[in-house]
Amino acid sequence: MLVGDTWMDARMVPAQRSWRASAAAVWRRRLGRIGGGARRVGGWVLGVESRGGTEKRSISSLPWVAGGEGPATAVSPERAMRLAAMWGSARILSTNLASVPVRQYRSVGDAQRGMPLASLFTKPSVQGTLHDWIQRAVMSMVLHGNAVGYITNRDYLGYPTQIEWLPRSWVQVLDTNPSGPGSYVNPIWMILGRQVPSEDIVHIPWIAVAGRVWGLSPMAAFATSVSTGLSAQEYTDTWFNSGGAPPGAFKNVNQVVDQKDAQVIKDRLVAAIRTRQPIVYGKDWEFDTIQLPASEVSFVETMRMTASQIAAIYGVPPELVGGETGGSMSYSSPQGREIELIQLTLLPWISKLEEHLSALLPRGQYVCFDADSLVRLDPVARWTMYEKQRLIGATNIDEIRDKEHMAPLPDGKGQDYTPLPIAAGASISPPAIRNEGEGRLRVVGDQ
Repeated sequence: MLVGDTWMDARMVPAQRSWRASAAAVWRRRLGRIGGGARRVGGWVLGVESRGGTEKRSISSLPWVAGGEGPATAVSPERAMRLAAMWGSARILSTNLASVPVRQYRSVGDAQRGMPLASLFTKPSVQGTLHDWIQRAVMSMVLHGNAVGYITNRDYLGYPTQIEWLPRSWVQVLDTNPSGPGSYVNPIWMILGRQVPSEDIVHIPWIAVAGRVWGLSPMAAFATSVSTGLSAQEYTDTWFNSGGAPPGAFKNVNQVVDQKDAQVIKDRLVAAIRTRQPIVYGKDWEFDTIQLPASEVSFVETMRMTASQIAAIYGVPPELVGGETGGSMSYSSPQGREIELIQLTLLPWISKLEEHLSALLPRGQYVCFDADSLVRLDPVARWTMYEKQRLIGATNIDEIRDKEHMAPLPDGKGQDYTPLPIAAGASISPPAIRNEGEGRLRVVGDQ
């Protein structure tokens, strides 16, 4: 921001003042430095260093590979999203998590009672819906490792009612000092170069590390893997756009063919190949098919390996993003795949979101993501589950009808939770346990 301000302010000075003098003046005014200190700062802004009247420019890049971290460290999230595996992983996480219904509860003694959603979860942002709001947060965590929001509105009790998630480039945080301001316990937050109070910031790190507020960035940690996949993808595009490899070599073994005849022969050969017609030629002609070496076609395996690595980073099943699993795995039903996705991929994200969002509510209130709604059973299995829930009194008829988008029964007839055997007047006694000797117990019915 200071560099940008220097450039803008320097444009407003009279033409007779040099750019270097303008930059030094701006930085002297903004940072309170004078004399030689301002000259050094102005020289840093220009990327040059003056000593003894000689201008020396620093070399910021080399035209050869110098070792160490290469261009992979510069992979941006926008460029990484060009990878199908990266896009697929981000899509699976963000859309699934945003699709989970959010429920709000209040603890009353040992009981948990549902309650209407707070204002924060009915209109959390100026733009979009709750689905869009959650998706923005998850995308920030996927791409940058951190979701940072700014509280733009509060209720009369001071609880947030609107939070806007900020672009990564707008946010800076100082948390590296051992103590005091700018430390782990008292971080300094900056938005567009301006310090803001920590209580106005909502921060959700994906992978938190000890002693740091800012979470790890997957793009920075795995830039090499992403860069390799991008390079393979770009190589594939260039290879096909340039025509790939010729299908073969067609030559005459007895005579030299001039340029004019060669062009005619080539056109006829290409026309035959494109129409998938047989090629007929005499004994003095030879057609040799060109076989590509393994090194030329390995980009396919490279892209598949990259997809598997990206899936491992985000905990997504690799077969869903173009990768390969470690072995053969089959599911007896679509519900099996959905349950695996929820348990192995979505639950850690759901737990983190629940804890951070519940911290924004009054004490005793919390939110839950209804992950069970992501598993869509077939009608027979679904109504069998409802029947068992109603049988033991776990739910009432109106709740079942609500899940099926049906109106409740009139006169409150569907509000009863009494287990059906008790409602029917059946006498229920606890099962008896019979000792069959040798430490073996058997549960038996009424005697």
